Amino acid sequence: MAEHTSSSITIEAAPADVMAVIADFARYPDWTGEVKEAQVLATDAQGRAEQVRLVMDAGAIKDDQTLGYTWTGEHEVSWTLVKSQMLRSLDGSYLLRPAGTGTEVTYRLTVDVKIPMLGMIKRKAEKVIIDRALAGLKKRVESGT
Repeated sequence: MAEHTSSSITIEAAPADVMAVIADFARYPDWTGEVKEAQVLATDAQGRAEQVRLVMDAGAIKDDQTLGYTWTGEHEVSWTLVKSQMLRSLDGSYLLRPAGTGTEVTYRLTVDVKIPMLGMIKRKAEKVIIDRALAGLKKRVESGT
């Protein structure tokens, strides 16, 4: 089993409000630094995204990728790589848990790039991606926009 990186943050909002921001892919370019374009390609019976195309620009790494999403209840979403130019695999998830007056959000990520990379460097890159995503999510949800 591949190693993964995870981190958590508490957001002062209800889980439903946090998940609404996570599920609003069209707005990702507004609050994530790396996502420049997001397009929902397919939805499930509840209208939630099942497949999303993301155009990424993380400085040295630019990618056009398609991710498949699985929604588990109202508090968890996971995704896996369908296709990419730069990645061999990508698996991630958000898990939301009520925490006092807010929500604890845990982001878990495993990435395998097509170019050779030391495991330690890959974990550090995953950690940077996770921390930026959680900080952006927190700012977006708590700002109410």
